[in-house]
Amino acid sequence: MTRLLLLGGTTEASRLAQHLADCGMDAVFSYAGRTAHPVAQPLPTRIGGFGGVEGLAAYLAHERISHVIDATHPFAAGMSRNAILACEQTGVPVLGYERAPWRAKEGDHWTHVADMEATCQALPDRGTRVFLAIGKQQLAGFATKPENHYLLRLVDAPEDALPLPDAEVIIARGPFDAAGDLELLRRHRITHVVAKNAGGAGAEAKLIAARRLGLPVIMVDRPVLPAREVRDTVEGVMTWLKKHHAVPANTVPRGV
Repeated sequence: MTRLLLLGGTTEASRLAQHLADCGMDAVFSYAGRTAHPVAQPLPTRIGGFGGVEGLAAYLAHERISHVIDATHPFAAGMSRNAILACEQTGVPVLGYERAPWRAKEGDHWTHVADMEATCQALPDRGTRVFLAIGKQQLAGFATKPENHYLLRLVDAPEDALPLPDAEVIIARGPFDAAGDLELLRRHRITHVVAKNAGGAGAEAKLIAARRLGLPVIMVDRPVLPAREVRDTVEGVMTWLKKHHAVPANTVPRGV
């Protein structure tokens, strides 16, 4: 019996969910629960964590999950590691479905860093206007440089006070376009852009805008994960599922 668990939260996950639904696959879509109003999906949906590796392994067994597709954000490393380990424990095949990372092009001025601590260190101590395109989970480190101005673009308004003394928040949901981000960076007189290398087209606009303005970009490289198979297209995912004997729920076996 085929029953998929799709770990989602990205545009690619939503696109894959629609394809799985159209194919008649028995699948569950899982959100981490960090967004107040997640995008509705064409699959049965659960919201919230699993309780670590052991909790996820128990869920896979209880729900008779036959395949796991990890289409979480490339920086949701904790969830991805848990999925890899839980699948190892239960013998369930797991696939990473992730966008190819961005690569610098002519005219880009990127500084690559390994993590958020290095990102903070790479910024000037004062006098800069920084577009922090990193979400709201890892802002505290930038409080060590309070004499900079920080512009944040978030999906949901923050529930608590920001740890940054000089910050402004814009509430918006992507995808974004280059013309809009060019106007945004100009209007806020941004001098530096901080971005995670998430890849994909939906969030690339800020990098195109930074290139056109000649702005420096501090690019946080993706976290390193344990080895797993990875695909970057819906077609690649479906080929992997076929290889691992996944069949739609509406497939009726022929009689002998």
